Amino acid sequence: MRMYDLIMKKRNGGALNEEEIHFLIQEYVDGNIPDYQMSAFLMAVYFQGMTEEETLAMTLEVAHSGDMVDLSAIKGVKVDKHSTGGVGDKTTLIVGPMAAACGVKVAKMSGRGLGHTGGTVDKLEAIPGYRTTLSREEFFQVVNQTGISVIGQSGNLTPADKKLYALRDVTATVDSIPLIAVSIMGKKLAAGSDCIVLDVKTGSGAFMKTAEDSLALAREMVAIGENAGKRTVALITNMDIPLGNCIGNSLEVLEAVETLRGNGPEDLTDVCVELAANMLYLAGKGEMEICRQMVLRVLGNGQALERLAVMVEAQGGDSRMIRNPQLLEKAPLIYPVRAPRSGYITHMDTENCGIASAMLGAGRETKDSRIDYSAGIVLERKTGDFVEKGQVLAQFYASDEKLFAAAEERFLHAVVIGNEKPERQPLIYARVTRDGVVNGYKTAGKE
Repeated sequence: MRMYDLIMKKRNGGALNEEEIHFLIQEYVDGNIPDYQMSAFLMAVYFQGMTEEETLAMTLEVAHSGDMVDLSAIKGVKVDKHSTGGVGDKTTLIVGPMAAACGVKVAKMSGRGLGHTGGTVDKLEAIPGYRTTLSREEFFQVVNQTGISVIGQSGNLTPADKKLYALRDVTATVDSIPLIAVSIMGKKLAAGSDCIVLDVKTGSGAFMKTAEDSLALAREMVAIGENAGKRTVALITNMDIPLGNCIGNSLEVLEAVETLRGNGPEDLTDVCVELAANMLYLAGKGEMEICRQMVLRVLGNGQALERLAVMVEAQGGDSRMIRNPQLLEKAPLIYPVRAPRSGYITHMDTENCGIASAMLGAGRETKDSRIDYSAGIVLERKTGDFVEKGQVLAQFYASDEKLFAAAEERFLHAVVIGNEKPERQPLIYARVTRDGVVNGYKTAGKE
């Protein structure tokens, strides 16, 4: 078998079989296929796409290219939740404890932030003492004890994906829907959970900018999960507006705690309730409305908040920060950003809002950059709100006043103020299952 022939086959619109895809991935991981040939193949996929059978076969090869996590030592049904990334997306800190408090096991490996998107691991490391690296045995023990553990990605998981993504990043093939699906689902299958809930973001702060592309990606990933024997569902959620009001690590932990106390922003609360209810649904806890009521119950009685506190404690963190989040590290400097004119906020370029937060120290320019856990943005007004000239749009938090000017310029460039009130955008555009797509999805029974 020759790589040249596989490139030509895909270039001409052909479909590779399982044996050919096994050769492609195995030989590339082993170093026997050079980057220039794999680059040619990836570009051929970019233009020709892949069949459902090809995508599944490639995902399974990527998943099995390294360690496969065996979660059988954890009692009960294990459900994973994955977000495609966004600004203000602290949902794992809320959804995981909700599901765990309802009797579903959550054994989750999360990543760090890069660019305009935040990372769950960075947010958890804003809690003093919290360990995001555990041995496999300790990881299992924490999940069995508390119902949930969130750690960083470790070990030799999906080395094929690491090599392929690095190549896609420099060959303009990142935004290929089949390749995105392979990358995400390869990691999810390797992580070992029984069921997978996918939060596919769409809009200016998401990787997929249009609802159509997000739906295509969701369908692809649900098909992969179901064909691989994992119960899978995807929600298409709005990332044209930052989720919640806080952007930045300590600030987002504080907002997650307030949400678990029942005091969170409506948009963040509603999205989290739906994600958690879908986790329960996949785990066999009942029909969606029953699962939704279970989630609302543990949110209202404090059990979900307590589950976050005991997980933090079990992983070495200071649980006082959860029971009293005002103890979290605070930035020494606060700077108000004011509206340059009166009118309605008609649009927020969410990606640039995230970049502004990173410019304050809350994010990384490169994977080796140090972050300031206390830095970030608290939004006082969002899309649809009316503001008077000079009214505070947001509070900036940082440790160096020199950072404010450039971040303010970026943020104000992201906020569009006009004369007409914009139409209200849905929080959840659609729900995708093996049975099809439900559009115009309602949250928590609301119109």
